[in-house]
Amino acid sequence: MNDSHRDLDRLRELLLVWEAQQGQAEAFRTLIDAYERRLLYFIRRILGEEERSLDVLQDVWLTAIKRLPSLQSAEAFRVWLYRIARDKAVDAVRGRQREREVLADIAESLPDEPADQIEPSFTTENIELIHHALGLLSAVHREVLTLRFLEDMSLEEVSHVIGCPTGTVKSRLHHAQRLLRHKIEELNHA
Repeated sequence: MNDSHRDLDRLRELLLVWEAQQGQAEAFRTLIDAYERRLLYFIRRILGEEERSLDVLQDVWLTAIKRLPSLQSAEAFRVWLYRIARDKAVDAVRGRQREREVLADIAESLPDEPADQIEPSFTTENIELIHHALGLLSAVHREVLTLRFLEDMSLEEVSHVIGCPTGTVKSRLHHAQRLLRHKIEELNHA
């Protein structure tokens, strides 16, 4: 996409954000249509679960519609939206960890039940090699790669979304790329 098309798309988005802030439901629906698949992909990279990712996505949109009138700058919409998605996904991960701790406590209190029967099992779909390799990385590495390359965010935008300095983003990105290459090589030789 050339710069003039990108600029035009950016202007359309700014107008849609402004209209949505004024309460125009159709403008907000257009924004949902534009971001829904990409946000779901981003959330899945953090959570690794299809079903819970859809719940988190719905929560993201509910939060966005409530907070949209208070967004100070329409230009910040994309970063602001991804920040909400990240926060909601991280909350879901924390919730899942708490659930596992509770399940482990239950398992300990039931000596006749092996712990592996109580722990939920998660299945993975057969997906393309790169997506599979991406899924093998830590949430921190998946997050930075997804934002930088799949969402085409600048290092500064990624920094705002994940709430850390640009230098940290660069470091995470470097390590994530190296790890991703290594995982792809392992999968190719398996």
